[in-house]
Amino acid sequence: MKQTPIFHAPPTGTPQRYAATIGFFDGVHRGHHFLLQQLLTLAGERALAPMVITFDRHPRQVVDPQWQPQLLTTTDEKQSLLEAEGAGCVVVLPFDEQMAQLSARSFMQEVLARQLGVEVLLMGYDNRFGHRCDETFDDYVAYGRDLGIDVVRACPLASQGQCFSSSMVRRLLAGGDVGGAAQALGRNYQLSGSVVHGHEIGRTLGFPTANIQPDNPLKMVPRPGVYAVTVASEPQLPPHPAVMNIGHRPTFSGHRLTLEAHLLDYAGDLYEQRLTVSFVARIRDEQHFDSPESLIRQMQADARQARALFESM
Repeated sequence: MKQTPIFHAPPTGTPQRYAATIGFFDGVHRGHHFLLQQLLTLAGERALAPMVITFDRHPRQVVDPQWQPQLLTTTDEKQSLLEAEGAGCVVVLPFDEQMAQLSARSFMQEVLARQLGVEVLLMGYDNRFGHRCDETFDDYVAYGRDLGIDVVRACPLASQGQCFSSSMVRRLLAGGDVGGAAQALGRNYQLSGSVVHGHEIGRTLGFPTANIQPDNPLKMVPRPGVYAVTVASEPQLPPHPAVMNIGHRPTFSGHRLTLEAHLLDYAGDLYEQRLTVSFVARIRDEQHFDSPESLIRQMQADARQARALFESM
């Protein structure tokens, strides 16, 4: 097998011994944070370097090419978040059909032991790897015993009887609950993209907006509606309060989903800049208005509500 792992925090020239954990880590949510804290503790106890192993794409994209994920984080975002959590070495494995066909034992032998030098593997409570779906944690322990890898089970983080998961965050965002998503993530959900020219309807109504085209078409967009957000474009624009509308412009018979941010008390030119939107709170659902005047009154009310929210923070 000739896979080339991508080391985002390259090991030194001296061969290292690692305690590792593996997963897709989409969102790097609070459950992942809890797992990584256990990894750091375990690595310290065993005098090993901590390693986080992830993939360049969701494995299901390879085994089911018709399936499209709704990503909470891009690979670059995930790398940055994992490093911020204290992961000394983040390895991104290219996931392809060849890797998808590997058995769990072959993966542990060829990738973990031979290529990466893993001596301890911390397994998340719901983690699986290898092309078979019927292998259990005890199977991984047995394979590891033969290969010189100590396989350890991690404890899950639960709140009110529910374990944190990427699926949980997606459900919250699909329902527009960006506050709940922030609690599960440990930070506000973010989406980045470039400002492109739109229909400029907001400008004609006295509410100029930045029409944002997401960088990654697979990145999840919260449920259509109006949100209080902050918008940033480092280093030109530090986080700035804004109102974002996600929807199809039903008052003007729109059909394409658009993401439009009106920055409160801001008059600069944002065209072609790359912005990062942080979702703070949901204000209301998308609505159809009988006239532009009715829409303007509602937009004024949305702006007042957003200002009040930011002033209270």
